[in-house]
Amino acid sequence: MVTLQSLPGIILLAGAALAAACGGAATPEPGVLPGARSGAPEKTPRFTFRVVASYPHDPGAFTQGLAYHAGRLYESTGLYGRSSLRLVDPATGEVLRIRRLDSRHFGEGIALYEDTIIQLTWTSNLGFVYDRDSFEPRGEFAYGTEGWGIACDGRRLAMSDGSATLYFRDPRTLEETGRIEVRDRGRPVPMLNELEFVRGKIYANVWQTDTIAIVDPATGDVTGWIDLGGLAGLMDPGQPIDVLNGIAYDAENNRLLVTGKLWPRLFEIELVPAG
Repeated sequence: MVTLQSLPGIILLAGAALAAACGGAATPEPGVLPGARSGAPEKTPRFTFRVVASYPHDPGAFTQGLAYHAGRLYESTGLYGRSSLRLVDPATGEVLRIRRLDSRHFGEGIALYEDTIIQLTWTSNLGFVYDRDSFEPRGEFAYGTEGWGIACDGRRLAMSDGSATLYFRDPRTLEETGRIEVRDRGRPVPMLNELEFVRGKIYANVWQTDTIAIVDPATGDVTGWIDLGGLAGLMDPGQPIDVLNGIAYDAENNRLLVTGKLWPRLFEIELVPAG
């Protein structure tokens, strides 16, 4: 049985070892991963953040994906035997509805499409489709890669598998319709994880870093980097937390929400150009 201690190496932001998981991709070569811990390219625009608000978040939620709709937060959590799909009150952190996955599956990213929720699993090569209101199953679909992050802009799904490739799928048929390689000034950006569409761009969290890549979905080019390295320091240092992972966009109110695995807070942030 896979435990927190036996999953492959993540370094806790709080300093203790905790295994986690969003995939088994190989560690990239030095210098390939831009971000707070590895240094971003000089000529790609960088942003820091300003915290607009902070909300309670279940510290036991191993967050793998977030999505926002009509005042409600939808969340997918991972770990074998603990994976779930949740409806959450974003203001209080209260879990309003929960559907637990079979212990064989490690829950990953989620996306909303019309009246459905689409949820990935890590290594089962299987995704699930649920009714958005009841969480009742509507179907499932197979894919040939690992499942990490997924997002929808209303017309298409974008999916990550821990590599530098993003896969596009039809949200109705769930068939692949294309793919792009994400590059920053010609260099592939691997370890792409949690995804969200924000004003026509794809925000892609780079796993095991404090950074989010802003990606042009037409070309795969990284048009900006968001450095969220200071967020971990805003939480209780005694709380064992894991890496940044969780991006949701409230399009109606133009709000960006972020959290992480086992984080006790959900943050609403605004982007600030870095000097």
